[in-house]
Amino acid sequence: MAEGCSIADIISKKRDGHELSTLEILTWINALLDKGVTDSQLGAWLMAVYLNGLSERETVDLTRIMTDSGETLEWPKEWSEILVDKHSTGGVGDKVSLVLAPALAACGRKVPMISGRGLGITGGTLDKLESIPGFNVSLSPERIREALDKVIHTEGGKHVFLIFLDFLVSVYLL
Repeated sequence: MAEGCSIADIISKKRDGHELSTLEILTWINALLDKGVTDSQLGAWLMAVYLNGLSERETVDLTRIMTDSGETLEWPKEWSEILVDKHSTGGVGDKVSLVLAPALAACGRKVPMISGRGLGITGGTLDKLESIPGFNVSLSPERIREALDKVIHTEGGKHVFLIFLDFLVSVYLL
């Protein structure tokens, strides 16, 4: 942990409405990854962020640090004009995901959508797709790439290697 940058200090600073430095955000994320943050500390930090918000720089720093916390998928340059993503925040009912991804694929877009399992009463997109006999949602990054080479839309499960912190925070919140 960085000198003079304790978890309690980071939470207090955000609680009091101050902007966190890049080092403080990195320290916070590293502590989360190392399981050095208790459930109550995570709750306090999330409430402080909810009540006081994040500046644009804090949001950019947090996003970059979260992205760099795990392995990311890379795509060929020739896909740059046709590769799109639909990311869900986990609403109720799959009113968009199950319709939008095939529609985008029908329009010639490659859609390597990462979805999650249900965290509530409705079940997640993956849970619904797995109910279709023969539908495989456990795809490795290599298999996702192969599938996108052959077809346009794939739906793969959220894996720990894909932006690990996103997964970790989801687990904390269960």
